[in-house]
Amino acid sequence: MRLYIRKALTDIFDNRFLNTVTILTIAVSILIVSSFSLFILNTNSLLESWKNSIRVMVYLKPSTDPKMFKSLEAKISAMGGVESVAFIPRAEALRQLKAQMQRHASLLDRLERNPLPDAFEIRVAAESRNLANVEKLARQLERLVAVEEVEYGQKWLGRFSKMIKLFSLAGYLLGGMFLMAAIFFVGNTVRLVIYSRRDEIEIMRLVGAEPGFIKAPFYLQGLIQGFLGGVLGLVGLLAAYHAVSAQVQQGFGTGVLHIQFLPLPAYGGIILASMLVGWLGCFLSLKQYLKP
Repeated sequence: MRLYIRKALTDIFDNRFLNTVTILTIAVSILIVSSFSLFILNTNSLLESWKNSIRVMVYLKPSTDPKMFKSLEAKISAMGGVESVAFIPRAEALRQLKAQMQRHASLLDRLERNPLPDAFEIRVAAESRNLANVEKLARQLERLVAVEEVEYGQKWLGRFSKMIKLFSLAGYLLGGMFLMAAIFFVGNTVRLVIYSRRDEIEIMRLVGAEPGFIKAPFYLQGLIQGFLGGVLGLVGLLAAYHAVSAQVQQGFGTGVLHIQFLPLPAYGGIILASMLVGWLGCFLSLKQYLKP
């Protein structure tokens, strides 16, 4: 094994330019794929936290008789998936809007009448906090005679989910292209080494050397390239994570938006995947150029 490792390291050093390019290509591939994985991990976590805090707003028709408010509240409370119901009169809604607008609240003082409707704010039960159950509840609420509109952020939730899927697809396609390029570079590196050692390899064949004895240093070379590329990719990802995390904390304040890094088991998976890329490039090249 020491002989194989020494031979692999010698080949890497002798062809250091091409090996450096190969290692950097693997590193960039790992960085792209893991960056999108980190992005998806955090956006899914953020989306899940938003889903867990979903509030369904039920806006009533202006013509609704105030005597109906109690019966409407009772009907809504009896629906499945409802944890609590709070009635928000239009006057209270306007007061809350003024508080949110702060310095621009004076603009609302010029209104001749309150344009906001009476509404119910519904907190969804924990076991029903998913889009399917919320949509089912919304359809039930819309069938109530006094209800004019039901709002729970369905438009932006749907768009945000589609955007995450689109970014995921683009990221994995781009990462896949770079991984294919990395396999190509590893294969070319091995071919170059085979060509430079063709006389030595031919002599080894003539004296009866086993194919595994000839191929082992090349496989080790690919594994070393993959390992180094994976480590560099992870280091780059960690540096980018700390830079982005610092900017986010500075912009939103500590504790408002938390960006998490990849879990510890993912480190080993990334390194193994990059080593597999290096090994696969060697395997394909050896299969073509060292035929029995």
